[in-house]
Amino acid sequence: MLGKKKQKPRRPTGHFDTLISGKTSVSGDVHFSGGLHVDGRIRGKVLAEDGSDAILRLSEVGEIDGDIVAPHVIINGTVRGDVYASSHLELATKAAIHGNVYYNLIEMAMGASVNGNLVHQKEPVGLPSEAESSLQKTKAPADPTARPEKIDSAGAESVTKE
Repeated sequence: MLGKKKQKPRRPTGHFDTLISGKTSVSGDVHFSGGLHVDGRIRGKVLAEDGSDAILRLSEVGEIDGDIVAPHVIINGTVRGDVYASSHLELATKAAIHGNVYYNLIEMAMGASVNGNLVHQKEPVGLPSEAESSLQKTKAPADPTARPEKIDSAGAESVTKE
């Protein structure tokens, strides 16, 4: 209609089902769905339920020592770990992240700090599975005397024996 502006799609303000208060400290991983508001301290990973439209809000007095994996993340406190926000990440003025940030859409206020890499990802992101991590760590050449000779454009190696 005339005179009406297009409305921006609203990011979820969220209904916060769970509160970790300022006088609470949690040791261990926290799995949640819906809304989680953190005023206290968490030592461990904070993981949203897969496929949920969960939202995590960390207040200026809140601290998380561990990775965060959620679609919607609002940070105004301190995070020591990586942040994986598959949909929307908001860093408020007192946000301090000591780790890498993987995001689809980011909003960063003046005063927020990230001590790590900012990595834009269009696809949903999450922690690498433990199976993938252990496979990469144990991956070794089949023959210990073999060495890479050259790598073609497709990334395949040809090996030679000494």
